[in-house]
Amino acid sequence: MGYHSVNDTTVERLREFINMLNEESENGSVIVVEGKRDVQALYRAGFNGNLTVFNHFKGVTHFVDNHYQTRNKIILLLDMDRTGKYLTSRLLRQLQYKGNNVSLSYKKALAKISNGKIRHVEDLVMYIPHLAGIQRTRRDLYFYV
Repeated sequence: MGYHSVNDTTVERLREFINMLNEESENGSVIVVEGKRDVQALYRAGFNGNLTVFNHFKGVTHFVDNHYQTRNKIILLLDMDRTGKYLTSRLLRQLQYKGNNVSLSYKKALAKISNGKIRHVEDLVMYIPHLAGIQRTRRDLYFYV
């Protein structure tokens, strides 16, 4: 975990991002992340809805078979590394073929907000002290978040 300065605009946009995800979850959208670290990072950043962890399924086909009857929006918030991009393309293709409403807008928004610094959802951990309102360069305060 690197220590770096973050401007207020980025922090505010991340707060708005988390609030929008919370609203989507309240409206019944299925929010999909890759693993447990992604779940922990989102909850620590202020997300309080339900998440679906892709790694709890036995592959793309098993996931699609369990979610193709969902008429709610499916938000894919997978990592932006090679594996995440591969899984995103496979899930997107198969879910859209089955007629699901699939959204990548939140994944793109997260990359835009962080200027590409967040390649993995778990990288949100770097911003948690800022989201919690911890100011300045007090590194020791990172342990309290």
